[in-house]
Formats: sequence, C-alpha cells, structure tokens
Amino acid sequence: MSDAYAQPTTEADRAIPGPLAGYTTLRMGGPAGRIVAVTSADEIIRAVQASDEPILVLAGGSNVVIGDAGFPGTVVLVRSRGLRVLTEDAESVTVRVEAGEPWDDLVAATIGNGWAGLECLSGIPGSTGATPIQNVGAYGQEVAETITGVEVYDRLDGTRRIVPAAECGFAYRGSIFKYQDRWVVLSVDFRLTRSPLSGPVRYAELARALGVEVGERVLLADARATVLRLRAGKGMVLDAADPDTRSVGSFFTNPVLDRATYEQLLERSAGLGEPPAWPGADGLVKVSAAWLIDKAGFTKGHPGEGGVAISSKHTLALTNRSGTASTSDLLTLASTIRDTVHARLGVTLHPEPVLINCAL
Repeated sequence: MSDAYAQPTTEADRAIPGPLAGYTTLRMGGPAGRIVAVTSADEIIRAVQASDEPILVLAGGSNVVIGDAGFPGTVVLVRSRGLRVLTEDAESVTVRVEAGEPWDDLVAATIGNGWAGLECLSGIPGSTGATPIQNVGAYGQEVAETITGVEVYDRLDGTRRIVPAAECGFAYRGSIFKYQDRWVVLSVDFRLTRSPLSGPVRYAELARALGVEVGERVLLADARATVLRLRAGKGMVLDAADPDTRSVGSFFTNPVLDRATYEQLLERSAGLGEPPAWPGADGLVKVSAAWLIDKAGFTKGHPGEGGVAISSKHTLALTNRSGTASTSDLLTLASTIRDTVHARLGVTLHPEPVLINCAL
C-alpha cells in the first residue's frame, strides 16, 4: 500500500520542525520539535540513541491521534523498506520484513508469491512494524497467527534482539509493545503457507461476500479482492478523494465483557435487538462496538463540532471530514460517544489508536 497521506522522505524531513498532520491518516496533529527520517534498522537505532529528548517513532500514522500541541521532542519517521526470505521448504516460507514496509504492499506481494496467511488483512493502512504492536486483525485473521518473531531495539538495556512470538503477549488488539516506548520495532518475521488458496474463511460477512460457507477456502486473489471491496464500502481503504477515509479506521475496540456485564447489557438493551456478540474463553463475550454506538443514538454521518463526524459508511470510524478539524474536536466527539454509550448501555468503550500528547 502506498500511504496516501504520508509525505515522501526529503532532506527537509531531517531537520525542519513542522506540523505532524501530513504524516497521519487523520490529517491531524500539531508541530514536532524535530523530524528525522530514517531508512534502515541501523538508522532507526542511531536516531533513537542520539536523542536526549522525548522520541516519537512514527511510520504510516494510521493508528495514532496526535494532539493539537504536537510533539515537543524528536519524531523519528520510519521509512525502511524490504522483504527477504529467511527459510523455506515445500510447505512454508519465513520472511523478514522491515518495519517501514507499507503493509498492503506486503500483503499484495505475499499473494503474488502464492503465500497464504495475510490475505484477509488486505487494505489495512500503515506500516508492517506497527502490526505486532496492536496485533492487527480483520475478517478472521490476526498477525499473531503468522508472526514468529519481532526484531526490536530495547531502549532499556540498549540491545537489539528478536522477541519470539510467544513472548510478545499478543491479545485482542494488543501486545507487550503497545502503550509503552521501551521497544522500537525494527522488523517482523512471518511464517506463511505455500498455497494458492486462503486459509479457512472464518468471518461470516466475508464468507457471504465470497459466496462460500464459513470454513471453506478460496483463491488468494479472490479473498484479497473481496476484502478490499468490503473495506472500501466502509471507508476503510485510504482514498484521498474520500473524506470518510481521513480517520484511524475503527476508533474504539469491540469491548470484551464478563458474563455478568453481558447479561446487564442484554437487560438494558431490551427492545433494541440482541447485540452482535462472539463468545470467548472463561465466559467472556466480545460485543460489537459499532452496534453499541448506533443504539446509543450515534448513527452514520453524525456530526461533531469543527468539521469532525462519524463516517457516513461505518459508525466505528471518526473522521476529519472537513480536512481542517482539530484533534480536540475529534476527542470531544469521541468522549461524547463513550460517555453516552456507558450511560445508556452500561458498557465502557476504549480507544483503539494510540493517543499522543492528548487524552480521552
């Protein structure tokens, strides 16, 4: 994927402070103290080591909300690229991908090579290095299923090492790397299956769109094309001409409730229909945040102040519809949605993106 909103690396990136809005898919964010563009893992490490001020590591800018005051320290723009095969056999291939590699470019390359495992993650904006941080997932796949290790620079002890997947703490939209700045992701290793067919289709919406039953397999190219079509219909594929895509995708995660809280939700939502839900282990139930938002009175296109709005295509996306809205306007709308959902339905929504120099 070519990041439609990230500016190209230039010499100006290396020294001149400026607004960070141009480096985020929301098109929001105030000035940086300094911006440094890096194009390799070694350069990433040197940039981090050289700074004696706060550092923000930024790549595709697709899952971050930066405050109107910007970031007072050094912003390290990760622009490393590349993929290489580490090991391969008749059934699988393990590849190492640089952190700055645009994610959808990687997905397209794996499909072109007949490697299955990432096809349902087509069209997701951002960089490869960001995917393990929040365990990116969509349409029944998560990167945790194919990641074998994450190469990091550990700022605490100054070492460079591979963190095995088992030590990454992968969970629903989370990992040990999220909400802290100890580890800087340098590259990611994926083990993919040699196959012209996708993995078993797990997501009912995708299965219906493909015209197959849940659990069936389809051609990799068909899976990708259908996922891209579904995402585009929800404003979840970057398009500079579509203001609904000036967002971070899903702003809230689907809440995971214990059984008692879920039963309370059913009582409070009586008459609204049963919320879409997915049972999990230990009696936990994941419910649809989009459904909660809609039933709390916030429908598609709902406007906020200053030019922000809920996407006209999907209630989970909050958009900079005007292109000139402020981060404070966005967070005001998000706070109103969160507080109203809690007051009416008893469920607390949590933001999915990382908030930088701002709070919800």
